[in-house]
This record gives sequence, C-alpha cells and structure tokens, in this order.
Amino acid sequence: MAWIKTVAYEDSTGRLRQLYDRVKGPDDNVDNIMMSHSLRPHSMEGHMAIYKYVLHHSNNTVPKWFLETLGVWVSSLNQCGYCVEHHFSGLRRLLKDDQRADAIKRCIEARDIDAAPLDDKQKSAMHYAEALTQEPATVTEDMISGLRTAGFDDGEILEINQVSAYFSYANRTVLGLGCSTEGDVLGLSPNNSENPDDWSHT
Repeated sequence: MAWIKTVAYEDSTGRLRQLYDRVKGPDDNVDNIMMSHSLRPHSMEGHMAIYKYVLHHSNNTVPKWFLETLGVWVSSLNQCGYCVEHHFSGLRRLLKDDQRADAIKRCIEARDIDAAPLDDKQKSAMHYAEALTQEPATVTEDMISGLRTAGFDDGEILEINQVSAYFSYANRTVLGLGCSTEGDVLGLSPNNSENPDDWSHT
C-alpha cells in the first residue's frame, strides 16, 4: 500500500480514528493516499481540507467533471497511475457519457489534447495546466489573458490553477511514498459539496 508504515483503520485510535471516520468510504475503507498520512494525522487533515475545498466545493463554478479531467491530465503528465485511476473513475461517473470519457482518456494518454472531445475553452485550460505542471516558470500573464479570452473569469482561472497545483501535490505524495491502489475503492469522492466539512466518500 505504501513504502512507509501506515496504520490500518482497525488499528487506529484517537485523532487518527476521528479523521479516518471522516474520510472513510463503504466498509470502513480509507484510500491509501490518506492512509499514507497516518503517522502524522495533522498532514492528512490539511490534505483533505485542501482537496475538498479545491475540488469539491459548492462555490466552484467550473463543472466538477472538468475539474476531474484537469486532475487526470495533470496526473498523467506526472505519470501518477494511482491518481489517474481514481480520478478517471470519478470523471466517468460525473460525465455520464462513457464514450466521451474514454475518448478524453485516450487523448490524454496520447498527449493530444487538441483532438479531445472538449471545446476550445476547455482545451485552453488543459494547455495552461500542462504548462503549470511541466514548466511552471514558463507560465506568463499572457496565458492568463488567454484563459480570459477563452471565456473563463478570474475566479474560474483560480479554480483551474488550484486544481492543477493540488494534483501535482497529490501525485508527489503518492509517487514519493509508493502508494498503490491495492484495497482502494475507485471512483469515490466527498460529494456533499454544500458542506465543506463533510469529507465522507460515497
């Protein structure tokens, strides 16, 4: 599950058990990415807070399926199979169009975003996320202006930035600690966007 020691749900106590109870899915399942924080519960709390607020908050206006698409794209660029698997499952469920979802994934794998079944506005966000992930120092104010021209307002640009940045953090957590999907339930997410403090996975 990870290259460092982790504490299983059934062995957890105190603050760790409280946090596990907030993030667990069916049958007390805790995703391995969260379990990797188990020796320092405070870092799990920080991770879940930013994840929920950045990707699953009711004040976001960019569609959640597209935020998940950005996450799959960034994770693929970072070669993080764990996050690709988890978040493609979420993207597929939210999009409710398996053919389109599969076509998006094929284009992500081929590194051919321009061929993806996305509109020009969405493709501009994908290209921004690519630059931010691979060569962040090359991002310019002109790129932000390009996102505005494509139709995003500044709040939505912030959402795109934060989701892209979050996934690079999550990818490095997974890749740096050797997290696998073994035992995970793919496609679950904290779907109660109206309550940012509800972290339960369904």
